[in-house]
Amino acid sequence: MKLLFSKYKEHRYIVNIFGLLIFITLISHLFRNHLDVINITLLHIIPVIIVAIYGKLKSTLLIAFICVILLNFLHIPPLYSFSVHNDYHILSFIFFGVIGGIITYQAKNLDSQKKQNEIRESLLNIVSHDLKTPLSTIQGSVNLMLSNSNLDEKSKYSLLEDINYSSQRMKRLITNILDSTRLSNKNIDIKYQWCDFEDILGVALDEFSQMQNDEKLIIKIDELSLFWGDNALLTQLFINLLDNAFKYSKKGTKIYFEITNYKKHVKIKIFNENEIIDKEKLRSIFDKFYRAEDSNDILGSGIGLSICKSIVKLHNGKIEAIAKNNGISIEVDLPIIKKVRI
Repeated sequence: MKLLFSKYKEHRYIVNIFGLLIFITLISHLFRNHLDVINITLLHIIPVIIVAIYGKLKSTLLIAFICVILLNFLHIPPLYSFSVHNDYHILSFIFFGVIGGIITYQAKNLDSQKKQNEIRESLLNIVSHDLKTPLSTIQGSVNLMLSNSNLDEKSKYSLLEDINYSSQRMKRLITNILDSTRLSNKNIDIKYQWCDFEDILGVALDEFSQMQNDEKLIIKIDELSLFWGDNALLTQLFINLLDNAFKYSKKGTKIYFEITNYKKHVKIKIFNENEIIDKEKLRSIFDKFYRAEDSNDILGSGIGLSICKSIVKLHNGKIEAIAKNNGISIEVDLPIIKKVRI
């Protein structure tokens, strides 16, 4: 029922256009003795222009075709037939389609520009907020160390940990912004090579503090042979999966990271308990710039999981988010397209 209502809302403008077209047809027919054919034609262009503003070419051509049929049948001699005796009338019919096509094209350009502006605004918000916070932490820690020469080793180490953590966050954020731009390019080159998942996981874990890894993470890896894929992209996949789990896991709970070998494909699964679980919203979790409504206190750009989806897609795999056991499990299936020969 919800799906039907959603479809209706999406195409409601077509119903409104048909209502307008029926109204114009009735008015034109009632007052045809007082209106010239050119006036009636202009009235029938109105629905074509309105539907064209929505940027849907098929809908525009459909309405233009119906308008032409109604004009021809009701107002162009001989009346109540689909034949015409004047080439001028045929040209006016073509004019409907051309006008509709031009407006549709312009509407699509405006819509595309609007989306680009929204993306640009989102990126500016990321830079102004998510980069500002770790920078403030780094600056505050450095100032504290410089202004207090009597700090004990434990305090210095704690401040250095904060600086390291914040700098790593900045690095991941900048990398994600650059990767998001690069992965949006349809002509991106995949640099295939033999990859070792254990090595990739080791490199990914180096992006996070040792305390995070030791206290929260439980790792289980099947015996795996080398995998044919892009090492850099797969490393970024692991980093973003871990980063998402660390950020959104409930305090005092464990994160379970598993890599399972199914011979024809490799399954990567990461699970964390989370208070913010909404099965309906899980469908949007991989959309660019999507963030949970109750996560304003959590740093993040909302592009990490969208990058994961792009990387998985480039490797002909699939990724999904599943709500279970009071948490969220992100599961990735990567097909084994080539096997190493030893």
